[in-house]
Parts: sequence; structure tokens; C-alpha cells
Amino acid sequence: MQRLIDGVHRFRSDEFGAYRALFQRLSREGQNPHTLFITCSDSRVLAELITQSQPGDLFVVKNVGNIVPPVGVTGETNSTAAAIEFAVSTLGVSDIVVCGHSQCGAMQALLEGLPQPEAMPHLAAWLRVATPVRDIIQRGYQHLTDARARTNAAAQENVLFAIENLEAYPAVKARLDNGSLHLHGWFFDIATADLFAFNPETKQFESFSQAGV
Repeated sequence: MQRLIDGVHRFRSDEFGAYRALFQRLSREGQNPHTLFITCSDSRVLAELITQSQPGDLFVVKNVGNIVPPVGVTGETNSTAAAIEFAVSTLGVSDIVVCGHSQCGAMQALLEGLPQPEAMPHLAAWLRVATPVRDIIQRGYQHLTDARARTNAAAQENVLFAIENLEAYPAVKARLDNGSLHLHGWFFDIATADLFAFNPETKQFESFSQAGV
């Protein structure tokens, strides 16, 4: 905790001056982010750092495994839906990015099971939302025998699962239909900091340079 407190003091004394005008403007005008960025709670994945974004640019949703539940999932397991509706209908974002990542513990647990599910009932219920991803890996990725490769494949399939679910949200569908909203599937490799974007034409995740992003 002391490290956090020290960081607050450093921000106030060393960094805030460079952002003072920006924060004052954001305070006066409110937030107007251009992108809803849905990513994992993993402490190594920082949307603002990866994209070099400023305060006010991104409306960030972080949850375990960057899972987007189907639209019919309600209640305590779908607070993510509330953020999606707010970002799309109230904030009017023009883009939604779902960003998965390598070495995802949530995807590993999805494939291999939790070590003590009885001690983590909420996490177990949350991961069950992504059961279709596990089924895809079991059916279509039998050739992958390496556990890490299977986990990364699940992380990428989970991004596509999220995109598919997003398209069914009424607020999202309406904006997609009129062309004012765009969906993007990304995958972040932690070891190399490489970003990959899903290309609907090739059905592959391609590096940003390869995809011309």
C-alpha cells in the first residue's frame, strides 16, 4: 500500500502539472472517450499504456478473461453489459476493442478447471459464461498439444466469442447497422508487446504491420 501512496504523492508533485490543463478541461466538459476498450483484469495488460492514450480517450472495462457475456445473461454476472450500454448509448463511442492476451490465467482455468472451485464460486460461475470457447478448443484444436498454445488459442477464440456476443446487444446492433460503430478484436502478446488484430477476410489474427493497421 505504501507504494501506492508514494505514487499518489509523486503524481501530485511531479506529473500533475503536465496534465493540469487536460484534467481541468475534462472536469468542465465531462468525458468524451472515442473507444470502449474491453480487456482482462490481468495486471500486465494496461490499455492506456499499450495504446499510449491520454486520460479521457478510452472507456476501459477490465474483467477476468475479458469475457463479454451473451446478451441474455443478466444479474450479477453481467455488470459488463451495463458498461457496454453506457459506452454505446450514452457516451457514444465510435469503436469497441476487445483485447485478449497471451498467458491468460482465466483461459487456462477455463480449459483445465479451477484448482479449488468451491472456494471461488463467483469466478467459477463467471468462467462458465465462456464455456462455448472451451468447446471450440476441444473440437477444433486437438492438434495443439502444448498447454500454452492451447491457452493462447482459447484467448483468441474468446475475443471472437466476445465480438459475436457484442453484435447481439440491441444498442450495439443499432449502431452497427447505421455504420456509426465499429468492432475490433485484438490480441496482445505480453512477452513481445506485439499486438495482433483479427482480419475478418483472412479469419486470422495478424500483426498490426502485417494487417496494415
